Amino acid sequence: MPPAPNPELRRQVIAIYKQLLFLGREYPQGYDFFRPRLHKAFMAKAGLTDKEEIKRGIAHADFVRREIEAMYYLKRYRTLRQRYDPL
Repeated sequence: MPPAPNPELRRQVIAIYKQLLFLGREYPQGYDFFRPRLHKAFMAKAGLTDKEEIKRGIAHADFVRREIEAMYYLKRYRTLRQRYDPL
């Protein structure tokens, strides 16, 4: 029987999953494209029991979250610039 998961790490994993789901609502290819892939990525790591591996997974998920946010900001910036650029 595997050891009981660390409750703090579990909360962090759930929190980053929820953040990514929230960001996925505006994903360019659609939420129906984003959600199954996110779920599959998290389920691939569901069997991890080593705390360091879990922390590395959380760090990677946070990196992905920041990249998605950057993509959205860039898209918004380009749209606004295109709309209001005096050219």
